[in-house]
Amino acid sequence: MTTSPRKIAFIGAGNMTQSIVGGMVKSGYPSDLIYVSNPSPAKLEKMRDTLHVHTSQDNAEVANAADVIVLSVKPQLMADVCAALTEQVANLSEKLIVTIAAGIRIEKYRQYLGNSIRMIRVMPNTPSLVGKGMSGLVADDRVNDDDKAYITEAFDGVGATLWVANEDELDILGAVAGSGPAYFFEFMASLQKAATALGFDREKARLMVQQTALGAAEMAIASELELEDLRKQVTSKGGSTAKGVEVYQGADIDDISAKAVKAAVKRNQEMAELF
Repeated sequence: MTTSPRKIAFIGAGNMTQSIVGGMVKSGYPSDLIYVSNPSPAKLEKMRDTLHVHTSQDNAEVANAADVIVLSVKPQLMADVCAALTEQVANLSEKLIVTIAAGIRIEKYRQYLGNSIRMIRVMPNTPSLVGKGMSGLVADDRVNDDDKAYITEAFDGVGATLWVANEDELDILGAVAGSGPAYFFEFMASLQKAATALGFDREKARLMVQQTALGAAEMAIASELELEDLRKQVTSKGGSTAKGVEVYQGADIDDISAKAVKAAVKRNQEMAELF
């Protein structure tokens, strides 16, 4: 790491926590500065044995030991978890609080944990599980540049990071990057079905689709061209690709994507109201 390592505690040891911690350790973060708590011992044993981090079934124990607390529990459990922390953790206002739970806004965490906290919300997506994530981040005005640099480096271990200006923008990022893998899987599944309908078995059809999707993504990352221009590069005028693209354009794929993202943004905003 280029930033100074801190003692960091993860409350919750689900798949996302395991991926983030694994990415941090792989990137050179000292495992003896990482603490993880979880009600179930099985996940803790796995992390202790493979990543050599400190583990406990007591949230307050790891939170008291750390400078940074990452809340990685389900939104419906958050109020109870935070209530216990306020009662059992000393100097909570001096610790950096990070949350990866969807839907709960910073103002609500102030109600849970006190007005003096400094907080960063992070929205990682599921490809973080394979080190190819896209994490959106937003901070309150009490978070300093060192805090931001530290958390950026931690989440860079599972993919790319993007800071946004406010929580409304985080809702949009969630509708694109957070929900986006499902959109791509839906599209990939439709191509697989099209190939099987024309005679390929499912295994061969899947191989074609997933490798093509991977190759297209890698080309997009490697190129400075606009995505539309990349599409044009592989679309010869009057060729078979052009005929296929015409079908998608005829169905107004831009409008479909716009409606999908707007629907997901609306739901993110509705979820914020639930908590």
